[in-house]
Amino acid sequence: MIQLKKVFGYWNSSFVIFIMFASQAIWWSFFQIWLINNLHFSGSQVGIIYSFNSAVTLVLMLAYGMIQDRLRLNSNLLIFCAALISLVGPFFSWIYVPLLTNHFAIGVFVGALYIPAAFLATAPLTETYAEKASRQFNFDYGKARAWGSLGYALATLIGGFMFTISPELNFWSGSFLGVLFLIDAIFTRKKVLSIRQNEQLSEKSSIPTLAEMLAVAKMPTLYMTIILTMFTWTFYTVFDQQMFPQFYTSLFTQQSSGEQFYGVLNSVQVFGEAIMMVLIPFLMHKIGVKKTLLLGITVMIIRIGLCGVADNPIAVSLIKMLHSIEVPLFMLPMFRYFTLHFNTKLSATLYMVGFQIAAQVGQVILSTPLGILRDSVGYHTTFLVISAIVLCALIFAILTLKKDTEDIYGEAL
Repeated sequence: MIQLKKVFGYWNSSFVIFIMFASQAIWWSFFQIWLINNLHFSGSQVGIIYSFNSAVTLVLMLAYGMIQDRLRLNSNLLIFCAALISLVGPFFSWIYVPLLTNHFAIGVFVGALYIPAAFLATAPLTETYAEKASRQFNFDYGKARAWGSLGYALATLIGGFMFTISPELNFWSGSFLGVLFLIDAIFTRKKVLSIRQNEQLSEKSSIPTLAEMLAVAKMPTLYMTIILTMFTWTFYTVFDQQMFPQFYTSLFTQQSSGEQFYGVLNSVQVFGEAIMMVLIPFLMHKIGVKKTLLLGITVMIIRIGLCGVADNPIAVSLIKMLHSIEVPLFMLPMFRYFTLHFNTKLSATLYMVGFQIAAQVGQVILSTPLGILRDSVGYHTTFLVISAIVLCALIFAILTLKKDTEDIYGEAL
């Protein structure tokens, strides 16, 4: 019986994270390219769009995290998010595009309400859901998270070819995947609830109180991780989502060829990321959480810095493959850092506040200035500036991150 629950918990969590990442990747991977090449917005305008999206996302992620900590493995919130995802095609085609092109400010505001609620805050929500399930059903979270990378890779590969035909195909494909997500969330809800009812007594003590949630704001250690995240993952996100796609496609003589190659390259890189999601936990157990996280930041510095000096698609493509190592080296130890040094009852809230929300705050602050910087000095100089800042963050991490053997308030290695 326990083994059957473990199998169900693993595959249910894996599908949730797979379909969520696929529904987002099929259009989000090309969002920056679409804004610049199809809607012809400037770097500063793109920065404004990303800033507003990030501002709303940080509020929603806090709400989603606190709600999911209370719900545990109840999928009611996932059902709500899946319903929003299924509307992405109609939203972009009939609402977002007309507003952005004719009433930019209104379009930015409306998009900032929908995109974070459906996607940007939902992606980390599914990660916290899978992480809770991994502890509930005793399976390796990294293996479930690998399915998210696989879904992202497959969707980006297919989306690259659809995008050159018509971006609307990408948006409506996202709706189709959202419907699949919604159907799964509805039909597995009963099974999840039955398992929770059988284990209700053991779960009761693991549901955080409101006082425990509010006490998160009084944790000095948490603020160290927030600062670190803002000066690492924020710059990674701005670099990878707001700048790299158009930078890469601009290296090709034909825009359509660049878009197709970008889709293929992104897919190959994320396939590698999925493999590393399975392997990195073994490395983390061998060298520790802190050292693994520092290694991830180091790879981030190297990748962004090399893009600041490379000027041909072959070299940039090879540098891009470092991404497949960088993401799991950073994300998995960051999640494990929270469950090691903090109360695991608050894992969703802590992950949202200490990592995802911190990154979004950084994006709100930095997206527009970095977009202006890119317009002024170009991609290469901007990338070198970002790499230098992340280097400073690495030094900060070495000095401030706790060792794996101190202040263990969660689950020890």
